[in-house]
Amino acid sequence: MSEPASLKKQDNTIASSGLSKMVPVAFLAVVIIWSTTPLGIVWSSESVHPSMAVLLRMIIALLLGSFILLIARIRLPLSKAALKLYGVSSIGIVGGMLLSYFAAKYLASGTMSLIFGLSPLLSGLLAQKILNEPKFGPMRSISLVVAFIGLGIVCSSKISLTSDSWIGLALVLAAVSLFSLSGVLIKTVKINIHPIASTVGALMISTPMFALAWILFDGTLPIDSWSERSLYAILYLGVFGSLIGFIAYFYILQNLSASTVALVTLITPVFAMMLGARLNGEIITSALILGAICVLLGLTLYQFGDKLLNRYRPSYQVDRTEEG
Repeated sequence: MSEPASLKKQDNTIASSGLSKMVPVAFLAVVIIWSTTPLGIVWSSESVHPSMAVLLRMIIALLLGSFILLIARIRLPLSKAALKLYGVSSIGIVGGMLLSYFAAKYLASGTMSLIFGLSPLLSGLLAQKILNEPKFGPMRSISLVVAFIGLGIVCSSKISLTSDSWIGLALVLAAVSLFSLSGVLIKTVKINIHPIASTVGALMISTPMFALAWILFDGTLPIDSWSERSLYAILYLGVFGSLIGFIAYFYILQNLSASTVALVTLITPVFAMMLGARLNGEIITSALILGAICVLLGLTLYQFGDKLLNRYRPSYQVDRTEEG
């Protein structure tokens, strides 16, 4: 016998209410994971070669992701569009992560997180060329200038501290550029695919590349010299940074507005800098604080400047009309 319509409606309401309660949890998870990932990269590379640290992280994520696909019976598409998606995704995974791991030798975790916060601006610039999106308006152009002034202050501060910092800055700038490029190229692939399947597919292509990088840059297995902190950091990044964080990010993308999700890029650099100073003894100079303020101000103007301008523009025009 079929259920009454009122009971079905009540069940749907309860289900959607249960899902909506998970949105704040997922948002908080993304903020925590993205805030702790730079410090995890630094710690995992302390006693383990960067190429091996990131390879182990990817292997853990790939094994767990494949297990979830098997248990949940999620199909892994192998069509031409799917393979293209995995390929362009691997640009951000391999280029972004591998260069970030090498940069961790020269830069503090908070600085890395701050520079990665520029990804929305770089993505916007790349989208104009690749996706033919409209050029930046006055507000977004201003935001770009402000953010890059902040980046210049941060760079000048870091270079003055150690002679090798410019290497780390160049590596992390290249990393965020490849990460942003990958994100824009993903939008060119038209395919309906489960987020976990896209993650596992990208990891299947990326992991052999990380193995090749390890062979080229290191090729040794000095397990006796690996510290517990590095191993725990690798495990954390494999489980949370590369798998759960990605799933949670896609979940909030589906349930929150783009402007709300963009808050993550404004919050995580602040937390990352605080964690780096508190847990890793990283030095936060006045120049770094000033640069961070400029970068975050630029990101805020980029994400919300046009909305604020449009909100106050009508009242201004009404006042001018009444004066006339």
